[in-house]
Amino acid sequence: MPPPRLAPLLDQFDFARTRLANRLTGSFLDSGDGSEIPVSPMTDAEYHWPPVPGHWSVRRRADGPGPRATHLAGTGEWGRDAAPYPQPVPPPFTTIAWRLSHLSEMLALRADHTSGTHTKTRDDYPIAGDVTAAVAAFDAGATAWREALLTIDDAALDTVGYCTYPHGSDAESPFLEIVWWVNQEVLHHGAEIALLRDLYRQTR
Repeated sequence: MPPPRLAPLLDQFDFARTRLANRLTGSFLDSGDGSEIPVSPMTDAEYHWPPVPGHWSVRRRADGPGPRATHLAGTGEWGRDAAPYPQPVPPPFTTIAWRLSHLSEMLALRADHTSGTHTKTRDDYPIAGDVTAAVAAFDAGATAWREALLTIDDAALDTVGYCTYPHGSDAESPFLEIVWWVNQEVLHHGAEIALLRDLYRQTR
């Protein structure tokens, strides 16, 4: 059993994860009042759709990074537009592909830095170039993160630096705050992706 303080956060994570997965794959989405809204599965064209010029996305490595990006993060044939901190101001607009890749990578790496090897970096993470691979990567990352949470005890929730993820505030924050933050990442990126899906539908 998870520690009692963790249980509501696990419930929230499960809800947010399922809702985003349904937004990506269909065939129905819970509107919030119990009624089902039809949702079509996302296509590769939608996954890569650039609503505005100068956007960041995931790209074939052979094509190089996009505007204001200095490199393509990750490993494999595809990479995600990136730049060292401080990043460009104003931030580039990012596609569904970029946002979903970022979210899936964060989940997978935080899982590794909680109960895995504590060694994986963004350079180790394979970037999905199509929507089928991207949905599978999100599911794998979310599953790994949830399984990592089930390994901890109550004392771990108060431990600063329990997760050694190198790209956030993990080294300075109690683990309970990191769990809360990951939920917010799934919720807000899920909402962004949902809005982009709505915009894409309206433009077609």
